[in-house]
Amino acid sequence: MSKPREKRETGEQDLFRSRLDQIINMKHELVRLAQAIDWPVLEE
Repeated sequence: MSKPREKRETGEQDLFRSRLDQIINMKHELVRLAQAIDWPVLEE
């Protein structure tokens, strides 16, 4: 059995633990479009 990995204390964040809004460009056209859509109306 292998030894468990130690947690990183260097400030590096694991890709899968990062928030999506920290990874993608929030000024991208598709992101802005998604923010402009009235999703609750579409869900009805």
